[in-house]
Amino acid sequence: MARAFLFVLDSFGVGGAPDARDYGDDGANTLGHIAEFCAAGAGDRKGLRSGPLSLPNMSSLGLVTIAKLASGRAPAAMPMPDRVFGLHGAASEVSRGKDTPSGHWEIAGTPVMFDWGYFPAEGDAFPPELVEAICREAELPGILGNCHASGTEIIARLGEEHIRTGKPICYTSTDSVFQIAAHESHFGLERLLNLCRIVRKFVDPLNIGRVIARPFVGETPATFVRTGNRRDFSVPPPEPTLLDRIVEAGGKVHAVGKIGDIFAHQGVSDLTKANGNMALMDATLDVIDRAEDGDLVFTNFVDFDMLYGHRRDVPGYAAALEAFDRRLPEVHRKLRPGDMVVLTADHGCDPTWRGTDHTRERVPIMAFGPGIKSRLVGIRSTYGDIGETVAAHLGIPVGRHGRSFL
Repeated sequence: MARAFLFVLDSFGVGGAPDARDYGDDGANTLGHIAEFCAAGAGDRKGLRSGPLSLPNMSSLGLVTIAKLASGRAPAAMPMPDRVFGLHGAASEVSRGKDTPSGHWEIAGTPVMFDWGYFPAEGDAFPPELVEAICREAELPGILGNCHASGTEIIARLGEEHIRTGKPICYTSTDSVFQIAAHESHFGLERLLNLCRIVRKFVDPLNIGRVIARPFVGETPATFVRTGNRRDFSVPPPEPTLLDRIVEAGGKVHAVGKIGDIFAHQGVSDLTKANGNMALMDATLDVIDRAEDGDLVFTNFVDFDMLYGHRRDVPGYAAALEAFDRRLPEVHRKLRPGDMVVLTADHGCDPTWRGTDHTRERVPIMAFGPGIKSRLVGIRSTYGDIGETVAAHLGIPVGRHGRSFL
C-alpha cells in the first residue's frame, strides 16, 4: 500500500558540487546566493517580496541542514528549525553535462555516461549543411538567429522580423539543445511542432539532447511573451528508467508538466500539462487524488529555472520559492498511510552567477510522509539514489545505478 510523489524544483541547487570547477561553476550556489542577496536587501521588489528568504516548511524538512552539509555554510538569515521532519540530505551528480535530461534521467536511475553534442559558442551555431537540410525539408525561406542566446532576448530582438519574413528564430545555449521560437498564429503552433520533429531527425546524428519548441504571441517587442505550449523533443534515455520499471511492475507513472517530454514519453502512463508553478501545483494535487497504490506522480516545477534562474532574477526566484513553500501543507494534507513525497532538483541555475546558463551543483533531498522518521541521509554520490529510494518504497526490483537510503 504505497504511493510516491517526486517533485523536481527545476534548478534549485544547493552548491558544493565536487566537480563544479570542471564546469566553470566553482562557488555557484543557487540557494545560498539567493538567501545571501535577500538578507542584504537585494532580493526586495516592491509589490512582490522583501526581507530574508523565508522557507519555513522546507526548513522543517531539513533544507537549512542540507545547505550546510552540501556547501559548508548555512543560507544567510534562514533560522534552523526546532525540529526536522523526514529524511534529508544532498546528492552529487555523476552524469556528464548539467542539463535537464541528464539530471532527470539520473534521478530516475539512469545516469548519462556519454558526452552530449553541443553547438559552438562563437560564430554561427548551426553548420550550413544542417540549416540547408532543415530549410529544404521544412520548406522554409531561411532561419533567424543561428547563435547562442537568451530566449526572451532573442524573441524581443528578432520577433518582428520573424513575423515579417516567416523565418523561425533558431538558437542554442551551453546545453545540448536546438531551440526554435515562432509565433503561434503568424507561423502556427502545429507548424512549429512539425518543424521541431524535422529538426529532431537531423540532429540525432549529432547527439543533441533536445529540440525545444518556444511558441510566443504578441505583435511588438514590448508585448511578445512565450506561451505555455512549449514542447521538448528529447532523445530517449539509453536504458530503462525508474518510470519503465514502475509500469512493468504494474504501477502507473503520472507525469505532470514537462516530465513526459524529458523522458521522450517512455514509461509515462498519463500526462497532465499546466503553465506555471502554481498551476502545476494545482494539477499535481488533482493527480494525487486519483493516484493508486504502486503509482508515481512525477512533477517538474519549471518556473524556478525558466523564468528566474536563466533570467538572473533573484527577487523572482525567491518569491517563487516562498510561494511553493507556502503550498507544501496542501500536499501534506493529501497524504495517506504508505505515501512518500520527495523534493529535489535536477541541477542548479544560480541567478547571481555569470552568464545565463545552468550551474553544476549538488541538489537537496527532502523525503517525508506518514511514518517516515527524521534522519540525515548524508551526501549521496549520485542522484540515482533518489530513484532507487522511490523504487524501494514502491517495492519494485532494484536498478543498476544508485542505492536506496530508506
